[in-house]
Amino acid sequence: MNHVIACLLGAAAAHASYCAAENGVTANRILLGQAAVFSGPAAQLGIQMRNGIKTYLDYVNERGGVHGRKLELATEDDKYEASVAPIASRKLIEEHKVFALLGYVGTPTGAAHLPVVTQAKVPLVGMFTGAEILRVPFNRYVFHVRASYYDETEKIVEQVVSTGGKKISVFYQADSYGEAGRKGTEIALSKRGMAIYSNGTVERNTVKVEAAVKTINASEPDAIVMVSAYTACAEFIRQMRKAGSGATFYNVSFVGSKALADALSDDGSGVAISQVVPFPWGTAVPVVKEYQQLAKQAGYTDYNFSAMEGFLNAKVMVEALRRAGRNPTREGLVDALEKMQDVDLGGFYVSYSPKNHAGSKFVDLTIIGSNGKFLR
Repeated sequence: MNHVIACLLGAAAAHASYCAAENGVTANRILLGQAAVFSGPAAQLGIQMRNGIKTYLDYVNERGGVHGRKLELATEDDKYEASVAPIASRKLIEEHKVFALLGYVGTPTGAAHLPVVTQAKVPLVGMFTGAEILRVPFNRYVFHVRASYYDETEKIVEQVVSTGGKKISVFYQADSYGEAGRKGTEIALSKRGMAIYSNGTVERNTVKVEAAVKTINASEPDAIVMVSAYTACAEFIRQMRKAGSGATFYNVSFVGSKALADALSDDGSGVAISQVVPFPWGTAVPVVKEYQQLAKQAGYTDYNFSAMEGFLNAKVMVEALRRAGRNPTREGLVDALEKMQDVDLGGFYVSYSPKNHAGSKFVDLTIIGSNGKFLR
């Protein structure tokens, strides 16, 4: 009641701006939310994404935050299950009362999160997925920081064909994520007068790949585009090699590159992965140097693509919050993001407009070396 009187009388100038403030915004902090996978066989994807986000937010907070407000992150585990996802988003929006969301992970979960996020009109920046179903139809409240799976599979098919490969098979997760990668591969092949040679599936959060191995190996493909998480992909590669396959294995970025290399150990050599963020061990790109330096300060040097992506998501969010001004609103944050055209985050560029929230089309190809290290 005292606060209401103070507002009405304007007695506390310091608080006047916050009387009708949005959820998650106080005089000295902004609360952000992340729903992602933090347990189960895909846990490293969410954990590393959060590590990258926290690394940058901590750095910003050490320097006074944004317009004097520290940035805090609340997290909820959606277990990479579509049935859990809406509950996780509701908790962030209704219980934690976050101002905005970032660093979500996954296609099937993303599709289940979106209705909750959209209805609440809460901006969501950065989804660790490149699926078209999260990009079309256009959504005012969702901003992507990475290239799409169609961009990634185009790059992979281009690479395979340019090195003489003709028989291209697809191993994919039996859900909307897997279908996005399968469809992208099909589009890239049809542009070249080709078709998917053979395919096999795996259920999400399992490693039951035997049927897929049998079908795909029998067709003797030159290359296999893989669209699943690291545990299933590692098991598939291991069993294919055991069965004598000479195919080249290509994964899309969502696989979790470091987690895949760790899971494969000595069996990882020669496995390729498309990437949508700069090489985290490089020295040429300024934002990578910044990430490495701040990660060291935070006490870890196990650089990886997932954390690099989280770091970039956080940079986009912080830049948008700066541009949204001293009294941020959710609609104001959306407007600020839509004015971010060709913004340089340090050698990695994002571009948004009122009609395009794609962010980036950057795709690179990497290979796991003989020692588990990544090569470009």
